[in-house]
Amino acid sequence: MIQLTNRQARQFLLLKHGLLGEYRFNEKQGVLDFVRQVGCIQYDPIDVCGKNAELVLQSRIKGFTKNMLAELLYQDRALVDYPDKNLAIIPVEDWPYFERYRQAARQHAKRYPEMDALMEQVRVHIQKHGALSSDDLKLDGNFAWRSAIHWSSGSNSSRSVLEQMYSTGELIIHHKKGTRKYYDIAGKYINPDLLNAPEPLEGELEHHKWRVLRRIGAVGLLWNRASDAWLNIWGLKAEHRNEVFRQLLHEARIVAVAVEQMKDILYCRAEDLPLMEAVLQNPAPKWRCELIAPLDHFIWDRKLINELFGFDYTWEIYTPAIKRKFGYYALPLIYGESFIGRAEIIAERKTGTLVVKNFWFENGIKPTKQLRTALNDCIQNFALFNGCETTSTAALNWK
Repeated sequence: MIQLTNRQARQFLLLKHGLLGEYRFNEKQGVLDFVRQVGCIQYDPIDVCGKNAELVLQSRIKGFTKNMLAELLYQDRALVDYPDKNLAIIPVEDWPYFERYRQAARQHAKRYPEMDALMEQVRVHIQKHGALSSDDLKLDGNFAWRSAIHWSSGSNSSRSVLEQMYSTGELIIHHKKGTRKYYDIAGKYINPDLLNAPEPLEGELEHHKWRVLRRIGAVGLLWNRASDAWLNIWGLKAEHRNEVFRQLLHEARIVAVAVEQMKDILYCRAEDLPLMEAVLQNPAPKWRCELIAPLDHFIWDRKLINELFGFDYTWEIYTPAIKRKFGYYALPLIYGESFIGRAEIIAERKTGTLVVKNFWFENGIKPTKQLRTALNDCIQNFALFNGCETTSTAALNWK
């Protein structure tokens, strides 16, 4: 078992995520490398100052632009939209590992026999006209549909049929315009060897092992307890998770980590041991100031973040305004090895202005000259990321 101080555990996580020290990921290739490291990036369509997936990448990828992600998804087809940890973006080579989900969606379709004729209409329309959205083809029908693999549901027949065909893997998202999704036949864009590959893993246990190992790699350190990091891993109850951890330990694919003053044992992937060894040498990497996405891998397990960093974060977007402690879309802020506060930032695209609407420092944080410089640089970089030429930072209220 590896023994870490609290600071070493924090350093390991920050270095693993590329949030501390020199940038580990660069430009478009860095985007692909990072997504492959974490397995998936959660997708959320809300765009106050960048969508969640873009926010995740801007904090880690040197030179990142939003076009890079769009190109990897809809031109290079190296990434693909498909549910993993809820709605997500995954590397296209991982497509076969989700065949059991597509098969479940095919079985689910039998509940809606009226869909057969409607799906054929979609195929004919795409063959004649190419990619389409739910507004491009109005289908008749009156049935309430619910997805078998994620939260989508409704009574709009056109949208329901497209989402169902997407769930089974017959369609993929061809591109997006804002939040509107356009679909096309998956076989046009995914290599047949991948598209038609059988489920690579035998049985539910092996699938659970793959998914748990992948999530541990996405976060860096995780414990064997209930966690939002396990969301959307079907059937992973506590007894199954215990067996998964037992086998992964026995197979030496994960390593137990004890952190000072923490009751629970954490685990890291065996392939991350070189980084762990480097952290045990107590390095002094360069500090950076970065805004963190609300659904960032780094804070998937917010109880863990609270224990290690003393930072209590709730995404208050669904919290009634009167009950919010902070803003509708407040982003955590890291400086060096600590969370220093959170910022509510709005990209006013009509005026090209990035507005820091509100800013809250954590207790005990003093805005030193060095911190101010780093924070100002962070805000300027964030404005560039959002295509804003000017910034409004009166809320920082330096004194």
